[in-house]
Amino acid sequence: MDIDWAALGQVFGVSVAVTVATVGLFTLGILGTSRRTRPAEAGAEAVVTGPSAGARAGALVSFALCGAAVAYGIWIIVAG
Repeated sequence: MDIDWAALGQVFGVSVAVTVATVGLFTLGILGTSRRTRPAEAGAEAVVTGPSAGARAGALVSFALCGAAVAYGIWIIVAG
């Protein structure tokens, strides 16, 4: 039995890179949908605001890219 260590290393490297990228995109999506707390000014209470329209759009794009990466991975597994 002969193991192609170079190919195994490439698969490992690509797997780690894609995993980190997907988790990073998902994290950006979560941040884009989270609420923000504006610090309290003198004599006032802290204000909690929802995400802006741009943040929501960015979150939607991030989640869509995560879904596309997962769908592509499933397609590779099933088609192979």
